[in-house]
Amino acid sequence: MSAGEGRLRVLLHLRAQGERELVTAYDGIRREVAEADGHVSDQLLQSLDDPGQWLITSEWETPEHYARWARGHRVDELAAPIVEVSEDRRHMRYAVRRHTVRGEEGTGREGPA
Repeated sequence: MSAGEGRLRVLLHLRAQGERELVTAYDGIRREVAEADGHVSDQLLQSLDDPGQWLITSEWETPEHYARWARGHRVDELAAPIVEVSEDRRHMRYAVRRHTVRGEEGTGREGPA
């Protein structure tokens, strides 16, 4: 298995109807998601070029961890606050194939995701 293989990155691209509302909705659910078995991290990102465009990312140890969490939780209910304040949502899942981190060798090294 190559460095980084096994992890899953989930992306949700969306257009927010209001910055404060989206940040509040995200803050309302992020801790519950972070407690899920296999959850590694998540981020809320705002476009510098178009402040109405946002990206929510989450990283999972494996696709199975994410699938198990999604099946076992009320995902639609949990995501409802974000759905209410956004439009043009696009949900995508990507397998992490390589992950580069800053290392002792100067320019970086491949490492586990």
